[in-house]
Amino acid sequence: MKRTASFFVLLAGILWGTMGIYVRKLNALGFTTIEIVAVRSVVTAVLLLCVLFFYNKEMLKIRLKDIWCFAGTGILSIVFFNYCYFKAITMTSLSVAAVLLYTAPAIVMVLSAILFHEKLTTVKMISLAATFAGCVFVTGLAGGAEGLNAAGILTGLGAGLGYALYSIFSRYAIQQGYRSLTISFYTFVFASIGVLPLADINIIYDAAEKDIGIAGFYLVFALVSTVVPYILYTLGLTGMENSKASIIASIEPVTATVLGIILFHEKMTIHNVVGILLVLGAIVICNIDFRK
Repeated sequence: MKRTASFFVLLAGILWGTMGIYVRKLNALGFTTIEIVAVRSVVTAVLLLCVLFFYNKEMLKIRLKDIWCFAGTGILSIVFFNYCYFKAITMTSLSVAAVLLYTAPAIVMVLSAILFHEKLTTVKMISLAATFAGCVFVTGLAGGAEGLNAAGILTGLGAGLGYALYSIFSRYAIQQGYRSLTISFYTFVFASIGVLPLADINIIYDAAEKDIGIAGFYLVFALVSTVVPYILYTLGLTGMENSKASIIASIEPVTATVLGIILFHEKMTIHNVVGILLVLGAIVICNIDFRK
């Protein structure tokens, strides 16, 4: 199960790394970041509702006393982290915001040690250090420290906290006996509740009405960058510790960088190469059983 769990989390991180493709397209259509989050959340919730309705209606049932788990994954994680991350991008540089977002593995590791008594091992600490260093190099921040300011840094750290909270609240939901599909569905139900009042629904509706292809694009966006990876990541959490899962999922910025080079002809620098190798090395270390 451990190897399967690692593969699920790795694949989830790769799929999350494709998000930039969809975001660029929607930005070009005039969507703000809030509208993009709204599309992602609402379409994902609808798709998962259809899946659960035909696959197993029993998985739609949750206990009222457990709603806080899904409010945590949906509002405190998805909505809060997206808001902070996109705000940090406007207050600092893209590279600074991305690196601050990837303080999440460290936050997950500390919170998991406190809340779930996961061990802080030497291997984890080495992997964590390599992951963070890799993200610094991959995003290009190692080549310069432009855009640093206190407000931007605090907002970026807020994004890292929000990103980390998905693993924490999902773990609680798993402990309550909920399965991956149920957790993912209610996560985006609550995310939709949190983000819709902030979004301009007319922009989203008008774009789809003018071009049916845009409606199809919404579906692909939600399916590839959200539905499948969140299900895979939550499945992965059932077979491994939060801290390791968070480190392995850091393949996301590596994927985004590689896709940027291939699809958008962004330059490959020595910093990118070093960062990619560091993140991949951390993932490998995480999956080695040194006791053997």
